[in-house]
Amino acid sequence: MLAVPVPALGEYLFGIYQSRFRTRYQRWLDANLPLLDLLAPGRETAERYAEIRRELKVSGRPLPTNDLWIAALAREHRRPVVSRDQHFLAVDGLRLLTW
Repeated sequence: MLAVPVPALGEYLFGIYQSRFRTRYQRWLDANLPLLDLLAPGRETAERYAEIRRELKVSGRPLPTNDLWIAALAREHRRPVVSRDQHFLAVDGLRLLTW
């Protein structure tokens, strides 16, 4: 099943709220969100977040905060990240799917 990390959902909603196509995008999200798993952060996610943030700090390749949480949830649940943001490649062991 496809999953959406809660921080990614927040980013989607932020984009929708600013869009001139807000009604259309909101309808699409309302129709499709029930078909997806929502990945919410918990204690283990916080551990993965700290781990990834430390790894990236040591390597000198920081990520935006929301992307750190997305990477942490992906690592915790052993799921790939679907994104065009190539900076996810800096996270060891994370599989990035692009289009």
